[in-house]
Amino acid sequence: MVLIGVIATAIGIPLALIIPWFPAKGSIQAGNIRTLYDVLIIATVPIFVLVETVVLFSVWKFRMRPGQEEMDGPPIHGNTRLEVVWTAVPAILIVSLCTYAYTVLRSNEANKQGAMTVNVTTRQFAFQFGYPQANGKQILSPALYLPVHQPVVFKLRSYDVVHSFFVPSFSEKIDAVPGIVTTLRVTPNALGTYPVECTELCGAGHSLMRATARVVSASAFQSWLRSQSASAAPPIGAPPPEVNQAVPGYAPGGSGASPPGSTPTGSSPAAPSSGSPSSPSSSSTGAVAGKAVFTGDAGCSGCHTLAAASATGTVGPNLDVRLRADCASAGSKSIRGATLQECIRTAITKPYAYLPSGYSAGIMPSNFGQRLTSDQIQALVNFLASAAK
Repeated sequence: MVLIGVIATAIGIPLALIIPWFPAKGSIQAGNIRTLYDVLIIATVPIFVLVETVVLFSVWKFRMRPGQEEMDGPPIHGNTRLEVVWTAVPAILIVSLCTYAYTVLRSNEANKQGAMTVNVTTRQFAFQFGYPQANGKQILSPALYLPVHQPVVFKLRSYDVVHSFFVPSFSEKIDAVPGIVTTLRVTPNALGTYPVECTELCGAGHSLMRATARVVSASAFQSWLRSQSASAAPPIGAPPPEVNQAVPGYAPGGSGASPPGSTPTGSSPAAPSSGSPSSPSSSSTGAVAGKAVFTGDAGCSGCHTLAAASATGTVGPNLDVRLRADCASAGSKSIRGATLQECIRTAITKPYAYLPSGYSAGIMPSNFGQRLTSDQIQALVNFLASAAK
């Protein structure tokens, strides 16, 4: 039995260590986590093998033989020394592993000298990254850029619900909670492009809440930073009192600039509404059906205010104010002269066909033309066009 256990352990530990449990390692913290995981494997595989070996041996050795159906097993008195050993050894092992895990946690959370601060703003359903500047302003970007080997402190805020900021290759994750600022520290140590994910179910568009993290050389990062224009730091939560929602380019929580991915209609996933030339509405494409799409499949009411839909979302611009104004002021030559419904339809099916000053592409989902049926799009067009009159 001992020999079998030794052989199984000798095979099990290397096998468990070579399995790629994690994505590519992209940070110092990820290296610490992987080392901890390897230690846990080395410590637990022998225990698993020991327990399974004893169980299987006992099943074979002490199995019931023919004719023993009515017999009781022989009385066995406990072994105090054995009981002390199998209580003390696991206790020592657990305390040791917990202590080591705690040191890894403290190491990953430790302040690093010269750390760079990156503000992470979350909302349904987008990430926005801010780089504070010496003049009190900050550079905003829908993508995360980081210099390699540079310690980074992420300051996370949420405008609406609980989100979770996770870069799998960094092996670090933390929630963004409305009303408080949470902190995460990472030191990227490998060049590359990594996915950024929200891992907290945050609404109907949760699966679309994705971004990209690009770890580049220090010189490339400085070049990128110089190529960006700094904007005023966005307030947290409510818009500043001096900003009017009727001002083109405004978005709640922004600095006169809408969240990345907002459309010229000033909307996020909810706001882009389809609009084709007027056509007779039917039961499937009328305003009533459009309201159902707005509050249901399209998920618009979660982000926007629109009285006609009893929607009070504050993530995206107020459609009661912005809808007609933005379509009337669209800057693209292909939009000028378009009817209200044509403008709305373009904003749904091609949200980045035109972008007024202050708006950024890349965050708002651009696949509403595929996600919604033609009847749903027409119903949404009719509804939003009627609400704008």
